Amino acid sequence: MRTIGQHRDEVAALLAPVLAERGTETVALDALADGAGAGRGYRVLARGVTAPVPLPVFDNSQMDGFAVRSTEAGDVVRVVDPIPAGAVPAPLEPGTAAPIMTGARLPDGADAVVPVEATPPGAFPAALELDALAVPDGTTAGTFVRRVGSDVALGSELARAGDPVTPALLGALASAGVGDVSVVRPVRVLVVSTGSELADGGARDDGGARDDGLDGAGAVIRDANGVALRAALAEVGAVARGVRLSDAAETFLPGLESAVGDWADLVLTTGGISAGAYEVVRQVLEPRGLVVTPVAMQPGGPQALGRVELAGRRVPVVAFPGNPVSALVSFEVFLRPGLAAAVGAPDRATAELPAAESADSPVSKHQVRRGRVADGCVHFVGGPSSHLLGHLAAATHLVHVPLGTDTVAPGDPLTVWSLR
Repeated sequence: MRTIGQHRDEVAALLAPVLAERGTETVALDALADGAGAGRGYRVLARGVTAPVPLPVFDNSQMDGFAVRSTEAGDVVRVVDPIPAGAVPAPLEPGTAAPIMTGARLPDGADAVVPVEATPPGAFPAALELDALAVPDGTTAGTFVRRVGSDVALGSELARAGDPVTPALLGALASAGVGDVSVVRPVRVLVVSTGSELADGGARDDGGARDDGLDGAGAVIRDANGVALRAALAEVGAVARGVRLSDAAETFLPGLESAVGDWADLVLTTGGISAGAYEVVRQVLEPRGLVVTPVAMQPGGPQALGRVELAGRRVPVVAFPGNPVSALVSFEVFLRPGLAAAVGAPDRATAELPAAESADSPVSKHQVRRGRVADGCVHFVGGPSSHLLGHLAAATHLVHVPLGTDTVAPGDPLTVWSLR
């Protein structure tokens, strides 16, 4: 059996060309702000952006107050018409001060702002009634003024190729009048759930006959993997489609090739790679390039990967076990790290915490348990079995019991990954 580290490296090597060859697309800022169809909106710039205007684009007031000439510090000047944000003000004449709101353009002739708090009324709108203003001694040029270009200079590099498109970057681009940008296209993943017994997630059994001869009542298993893995992929910026294929070898390959077409960058399968009699993924895809590589991990021991001949091209395929917890743990351990790093999504927060209770573990495998953290300790949630999806849903952490450990005692340190 491979170790977890060995298999993770193999998955990373398989994924590297996928990430490098995605191509680019031009997307409007509004679409990027809405996610642009890619998971939670994790996108990466394909090309750098040069600032077409300086930011700020004009000198403006940092405070609600009065625009003044610093050379008139210590003088009493006449108050003229106010300047709201968005107005293009008239030049400020000598011997005058203009009420000005935060963000409003500084008039020509003014080079400082006196905060409204420094006036006898202390606030607007009462300060609008002032006829004259005593410019405080010590008022200097630039006081409470945001200078043009003080944030971003005209023609400077606003963002570089490879930068993640963060909310702050979107705001800066919008401020500079950039309407769209070139971004790296999201990874397109075909999620394949295998099994003649599968029905839509959430579908109700109707007890009717099925085309494979099985009775609907009691034979249907709802497809949890397709829904869960598509959601997991969306969290790291991938675009996923799901398809369910039966265990019949004669229909599996045509169905898979039709779904792959020229769309999928990566195929992620669940089920069909173990030692049973109907392991269709293994039986059909091994001759085409899939390599079955068991890993010393529980759950998630059965694993496979390879570049497989599909739809006239060699397509990267990662194959996970079919049990829902096995599939999701496999995603977290093997596939999520590379996809997250490619788009700047955060890593799982990791900590080492003492176990709150004892547990057994197979000494020849790295066990991944589910848990919750309370009072500085990690508490196991449910058992180690790979079908306990409800327990995984209730857990907040994955708990790693390393290879070579047969018993965990209370207080033993364990590595935990936060899932939330």
